[in-house]
Amino acid sequence: MNSSHALAFPDPAAEEHLLLVDELDQVLGTEEKLRAHRLGVLHRAFSVMIHDAWGRWLLQRRAPVKYHSAGLWTNACCGHPRPGEDTGIAAARRLGEEMGFTCSLTFLTKVRYRSELDQGLIEHELVSVFVGRHHGPVHANPDEADLVRWIAPESLREEMTQQPDNFTVWFKKYVDELWEPLTAMTAASTASVRA
Repeated sequence: MNSSHALAFPDPAAEEHLLLVDELDQVLGTEEKLRAHRLGVLHRAFSVMIHDAWGRWLLQRRAPVKYHSAGLWTNACCGHPRPGEDTGIAAARRLGEEMGFTCSLTFLTKVRYRSELDQGLIEHELVSVFVGRHHGPVHANPDEADLVRWIAPESLREEMTQQPDNFTVWFKKYVDELWEPLTAMTAASTASVRA
């Protein structure tokens, strides 16, 4: 059964504050988003991986207006929980804001990484990774993504090997480090659809 439904896009002018955390994901305080990325402080984040009934993963190409990593291909959506907001609820909210649909999400694991980005920014995140399945249309917010596509995991890995500069640093990390659990979850989910 498809529990997806379309959502309206949010006001892009809303100011966002991030949750600063320690290595155990305990909240230490908050910081304005852009300042947090200039300072490179560790903060809480999430990423969502979406697949369809055939096991293909949903990718988005980050819009040219994004404040970093613009024009790069990445997973279905990512973002940061607001102060006082549950991370799983935030992931579902952001999926609706970026891709125009929601679906049931399952927590996979947490990943910590630090990487210098373009625009003099530093991404230093403790990321909760979620996986979901979606069968319906995708209505990407043009302020977030200028293109979307579905791709088989094996084709993605081949393309990522041949053209690594076309993908975000965090997405490459997920594919490299979480390949087995991601593909196992995808296979189990698609098998349940076909049973």
